[in-house]
Amino acid sequence: MNSQLKRGTLELCALSVVNRSDCYGYELVNRISKCMEITEGTVYPLMKRLKDSGLIESYIVESQEGPPRKYYKITPLGREELERLENEWFIFSKSINELLKGDLVDYESNK
Repeated sequence: MNSQLKRGTLELCALSVVNRSDCYGYELVNRISKCMEITEGTVYPLMKRLKDSGLIESYIVESQEGPPRKYYKITPLGREELERLENEWFIFSKSINELLKGDLVDYESNK
């Protein structure tokens, strides 16, 4: 997938995953990787930006299988932003799909 397309949708994907359930970074990467190829090196800077923006919070959970894990949790502000991004996405993707299928009205040819 084109890196510009990924970059434009990664925030939406991360918020959507964390909205469904709290998760740690590696788990987040695995969930998002089911629809696009990403690395941990891409996700952690994004999660820092989302945290700095107040859209997510983090907390530490001790792990029996290794070091403590940092979990991410969506905030009320993050839910509002997720809703806004989802609405934008659905409008945008519908328009692009219509254009690709040739379903958009060609106003120039109707003159």
